This record gives sequence, structure tokens and C-alpha cells, in this order.
Amino acid sequence: MTNQIEKELIEKVAKLSNLKLKEEEIELFSNQFKDILSFIDKLNEVDVKDTLPFYELQIEEKSEREDIPTGSITNEEAIKNAPQAKGGFFVVPRVVGEE
Repeated sequence: MTNQIEKELIEKVAKLSNLKLKEEEIELFSNQFKDILSFIDKLNEVDVKDTLPFYELQIEEKSEREDIPTGSITNEEAIKNAPQAKGGFFVVPRVVGEE
């Protein structure tokens, strides 16, 4: 990837994440992104053709608990500490459809 594409990708991800990044941060994340891709390339070079896949790494027995219904909090209790609420619902900033 070229440096320009990496910067554009970082800027796009920041916008989608609703983050405002400084130019130094974009450069830092771009370099980190480059390092991550380099590491992935190294992993792709590893010969694993004779290695069996791991399906489950946890060997110990799994214990399941009985599913017992319990009480829950009321709607009023749930929203009492919310920064904003309207009509019994949480009010949050819009994050979808802003492009």
C-alpha cells in the first residue's frame, strides 16, 4: 500500500468512527498500520501445510449452569443515569447515514 492510500484509509476509518485526528496521529496510525500489514505478510510466509488446525484449545470440561430467570431493573432505573433520555428511551448521537 502506498503511504497516500494508508492515510486515506486512516482518515476514512476515523470519520466512520466519529474521531477527529490530528495530522501527527494520522501519520502515527498510518505507520502502525504499515507495521501490522508487514507482520501479516510474515505470517503468510510460514509453512503450515503439515500442521493440523486447532478446533478447541480449551481442554478442561465445560460446566454449564442452570438457566434460572431472575428479576430485572425497571425502565426508569435503566435510564435514570443516562445523559439524555426521551420517552423512556436513551438519546444518543446519530452515527449512521452521515456520509
